Amino acid sequence: MDRRPVGAVPPAAVHFNLVDGTMMRRLLTLAAAFAVLPLARLPLSAQTFPSPDPVIKQIWAIGMDSSMTEPLAHTLFDSLGPRLMGSPDITRAQDWLVRTYGSWGIGAKNEQYGTWRSWRRGYSHIDLVSPRVRSLEGMMLGYSPGTNKKDVTAETIILPDFTDSTAFVQWLPQAKGKFVLVAPGQPTCRPTDDWDTNATPQSLARMDSLKRALTQEWRERIRHTGYSLALGTGSLGVRMEEAGVAGILTSRPKNGWGTIEIFETYDTKAPAVALSCEDYGLVYRLTADGDHPRVRMNLDGQLLGEQPVFNTIATIPGTEKPNEYVVLSAHFDSWDGGSGATDNGTGTVTMMEAMRILKLVDPHPKRTIIVGHWAGEEEGLVGSRAYSEDHPEVIQGLQVLFNQDNGTGRIVRISGGGFPDLAVHLAKWLGSVPAELRNEINFGGDGFPAGGGSDHASFACHGAPAAELGSLPWNYFNYTWHTQRDTYDKIVFDDLKSNATLTAMLAYLAAEDPTTVSREKIDIAALAARFNADTTARNGRRRYYRMPTTWPECQPAPRQTKARLQ
Repeated sequence: MDRRPVGAVPPAAVHFNLVDGTMMRRLLTLAAAFAVLPLARLPLSAQTFPSPDPVIKQIWAIGMDSSMTEPLAHTLFDSLGPRLMGSPDITRAQDWLVRTYGSWGIGAKNEQYGTWRSWRRGYSHIDLVSPRVRSLEGMMLGYSPGTNKKDVTAETIILPDFTDSTAFVQWLPQAKGKFVLVAPGQPTCRPTDDWDTNATPQSLARMDSLKRALTQEWRERIRHTGYSLALGTGSLGVRMEEAGVAGILTSRPKNGWGTIEIFETYDTKAPAVALSCEDYGLVYRLTADGDHPRVRMNLDGQLLGEQPVFNTIATIPGTEKPNEYVVLSAHFDSWDGGSGATDNGTGTVTMMEAMRILKLVDPHPKRTIIVGHWAGEEEGLVGSRAYSEDHPEVIQGLQVLFNQDNGTGRIVRISGGGFPDLAVHLAKWLGSVPAELRNEINFGGDGFPAGGGSDHASFACHGAPAAELGSLPWNYFNYTWHTQRDTYDKIVFDDLKSNATLTAMLAYLAAEDPTTVSREKIDIAALAARFNADTTARNGRRRYYRMPTTWPECQPAPRQTKARLQ
């Protein structure tokens, strides 16, 4: 998923145009393209079409009045559920994708690009049994070993702070047969906005100071072991497993009510469990205060070894320019604490619905239209990188790629992604879509190339025009991004319908455009020099982000499991 908050990388960069003669001509072109855009926001019912193109009107009618987003979302999020890389769950969901596209008359296939570790998630039953009884809110991390559906009960112990890794190794026998707590117990589970609203200034300052100190203390505590937790338990979990611990307890709470991140472990014997902020804090305090709490786990998880992994590709063949491509992009895999609804099920449904509409209104486009449902984005853009390596013809003939991967909100941010001619084309295409959709968008001009974060980076690094369709956050980063609360009920279907409609329009206009987007790039070095010389952010505070001075380099796709232990 896209790890960048809306507007954060770096918003000023897209406006730092070097005004030479070429750039001035480009700015005039963009200004002319947007001259028709009204400043006033129009109600959705107005259906204001700046173009007489009947296909645009058809796309609007189907997308807004006959949307399939709700039934698609129900099947994907409720019936099929999360789609962990390499798991039977993602395989089952990919087969559904192929069948669904086939029912619409669109050819689709699952294309293998390698293997990855596989794992089946079952139930997680976790209870405090002493000094009192309470069912604990939590679940296994992804890829965690289970307990063979048997009860395992053990006392808890907190990972101490050590002087160095030697002291850690000397302590390990004390942890044998116990559940080890490897994260701090938080001093509060209230989100920041609750403190900002209700706390006295003195209380707020004290809590902020306490949280900062605790974060730093535990960062050093983990570092002193000589190992890392990575995204879950990392190399530290593997080392403690070797020492015979009964299991590992952790917690990665978000800045929201009741949300925790659920990532992964590389343990193969000792289960790794994430608890809610509240229940982890309970167990932590009982352990720290010498109450000798005991926890019982009964976990159903099964490691299945290396298994084939696939991208799902669907295609509407082009007629006049079949070797030029418009690509719709959305990663299909998810972490599996929730249902993978907003990361990135909404991107998936957006692209599915856009393809369904396009098949109805433009079944024989000039250019070939492809949708890529990538597997392995959460493991480092693995699927999209593999596809870009395996399909040089798509890279060579790419007109534009549209990627969506940051939640359920309506699309509000588009730029040329570092390609000036793409910015000119985008301005023209946006000038043809209804004002109800266009007026929501903050157009970023030439923009800046994606260096990572989501799958458009896998194409931009090759010098192929790729654009991100950035969405409103709807508290994405605090409540649904990588959490156990990323479920169907978080979807905003009005926004999802408009996203699919807008995407279908942009894909249609790109596919039918008589001109081809050039590969001209922005002058990154010159932009970076101007950006990096100004250390003041737009809010007046000091800015520490520095813009890269060179075009992003492509990273090779791993073709089998690549452990992330650090």
